[in-house]
Amino acid sequence: MESASEMVAFPLLPTPIESNYRACTIPYRFPSDNPRKATPSELLWIDIFLNSIPSFKKRAESDPTVPDANIKAGIFAQRYAEILEDFKKDPESHGGPPDGILLCRLREQVLRELGFRDIFKKVKDEENAKAISLFAKVIHLSDAIEDEGKRLENLVRGIFAGNIFDLGSAQLAEVFSKDGMSFLASYQNLVPRPWVIDDLDIFKLKWSKKPWKKAIIFVDNSGADIILGILPFARELLRQGTQVVLAANDLPSINDVTYPELVEIISKLKDEHGQLMGVDTSNLLIANSGNDLPAIDLTRVSQELAYLASDVDLVMLEGMGRGILTNLYAQFKCDSLKIGLVKHPEVAQFLGGRLYDCVFKYNAVLI
Repeated sequence: MESASEMVAFPLLPTPIESNYRACTIPYRFPSDNPRKATPSELLWIDIFLNSIPSFKKRAESDPTVPDANIKAGIFAQRYAEILEDFKKDPESHGGPPDGILLCRLREQVLRELGFRDIFKKVKDEENAKAISLFAKVIHLSDAIEDEGKRLENLVRGIFAGNIFDLGSAQLAEVFSKDGMSFLASYQNLVPRPWVIDDLDIFKLKWSKKPWKKAIIFVDNSGADIILGILPFARELLRQGTQVVLAANDLPSINDVTYPELVEIISKLKDEHGQLMGVDTSNLLIANSGNDLPAIDLTRVSQELAYLASDVDLVMLEGMGRGILTNLYAQFKCDSLKIGLVKHPEVAQFLGGRLYDCVFKYNAVLI
């Protein structure tokens, strides 16, 4: 279901990739487990995906682009639930054993086979418009902080506050449908430091030396996440003289921002001089990652992204899907940052933290 062009491995992964990289963070099973019997971890995560079906069905029912959306949404719910139940009986069914990437892929596959291309399009557009209207205010508040370290921490907290807009989490989808989400309230209600993984102080020291010539940021959700969280952070990198590549999904998945949507968002935020609130954007590039899921396997990215990554010295993976459930322990040939909010109690338990805890994992490469 990925981009039609041939996919390649992300060039900053250490080689040999087979022995140095595993996409999924949480091990669902071990070699000693019975291949014909679902493990406790597999059963736990299958149930998490089962619990998300009603919110996906509800979004699909209201998709105006699909004829008989109501009927097809019911078929999606039934088919996907059957696949998940099959995994419980036989983990090797449907290309298993299952992990987070396969469970996401099969969900997207069933939706697309029924004609659903982007069931979250309406809510993404609404949240993007809302966030665009708040962008200038967020930038003014950030720029008013004179102390560089405090300004950086403010920007990082903004990423966490924006990252809560995630309709892939059944719990958050329910909260959102009832009350919406306020960026400011999310910012004020972040759990206190130290976070479950908290390398911010080390990162601040490196940041103060303005060391990075080029950074790639694998972005996550639409709305407040990309516009009020990532873009102010990326703008600050641009101010430091870093070239920034924002890598977005090729195809829609949940409420993740796609490459075409991100191009449109940036064009709306830039002024007539091509500036982002007074900062030149000639060093800001938007790339299609080739990915079509909320998680990412870095052995399969677009050739365009691989080309742009050849001289990168900071890789940043944002969001629970890309930076926690996948790639949390991934090593790179350059500095790396994994940043995201913990939105599932099961992930909080795995990490030994709290629900809505923050992950800020920074690895510096010693040269």
